[in-house]
Amino acid sequence: MVDFKRRNAPSEGKYTNLHAWIDVIKPTAIPIEPVPMLSSINRLMWAPIFSQVKHFVEGHDTLIAAGKPSLLASLLISEHPDIPSLYDAMDEFPAFYSGLSKAVMKRRERVIALKSSHMWVSSTRLHEQWSKLRSNLSFVPNGLEPALYTNLRKIRNAEDRKIFGYIGTIAKWFDWEWVVKLANIRPNDIIRLIGPKFTPAPGSLPANIELLPPCVHEEAINAMVNFDVGIIPFKNNPLTASVDPIKFYEYRAMALPVISTDFGEMSLRRGSQGTFISRSLEDIDQLAREALLHRDSPEFAQSFIMENGWPRRFDSAKLPMKSYDSAVIASSPAEDSEE
Repeated sequence: MVDFKRRNAPSEGKYTNLHAWIDVIKPTAIPIEPVPMLSSINRLMWAPIFSQVKHFVEGHDTLIAAGKPSLLASLLISEHPDIPSLYDAMDEFPAFYSGLSKAVMKRRERVIALKSSHMWVSSTRLHEQWSKLRSNLSFVPNGLEPALYTNLRKIRNAEDRKIFGYIGTIAKWFDWEWVVKLANIRPNDIIRLIGPKFTPAPGSLPANIELLPPCVHEEAINAMVNFDVGIIPFKNNPLTASVDPIKFYEYRAMALPVISTDFGEMSLRRGSQGTFISRSLEDIDQLAREALLHRDSPEFAQSFIMENGWPRRFDSAKLPMKSYDSAVIASSPAEDSEE
């Protein structure tokens, strides 16, 4: 029965504060998409979307971009074979499924990767995996919107307790054991966790762990301003093996030192400036001390933002040498896999 279950993410903060020129269409879908034959039901439900997209692309230089290996994205690319298409692989999506769904999603991702005229990957592991299937890959790591990180000012809390902060989804990849250990090691400091929660805490938590609800992106950035250290406590498993967490870039854009567990792209950042990789529960105390002592130069944040901003990322990405005046972004109407 697990193949028919669907995890619904909180809608808070989604599709808000968008530019007026962005139209968001939310496909209606029954959560049976990975199941052969039954997925044809969703195909019939999407007929109005195919019509809208056909009207949208007429007379425009259009790019069809897929952020997840969904049936909808595959169908849209097939419907418009003369329009350039992009598959942006940001996760090992089949790992989020099990049973029949996992096998079907693996095949679907392979099909869309071969069908797209261009493909991006966001981590070293994904590049190694997909380069065996196609050679024309672009390695495009996650990044930042530079405009969001100007004129930020840190406000010290009255008690001057240090804040070890986390912004993001708390799900099955979240390492509660690591967080509880940190809280017990630093009883006089605050461990602040902000975001939607899909995995319950393991029993009672230390009193210095704060659980705050999800918020929109701008509010999240303002919340991070008051962190002393940014933490990324993820388990090392198939779900995180290919992850390049956006929160790493957000933390460092604010010159926050980062303590991360040893997973995905973070494993390759051991020794990077201001980045401390925890390989066990035993090194947390020492890394916390080192992180709190770390100081970046006044020029660091601006340099980091420029080097890792989306404008620089897109300049280095391989797409046809032209500007598109419209784009169709086809994302999955099924399960979200947010970090």
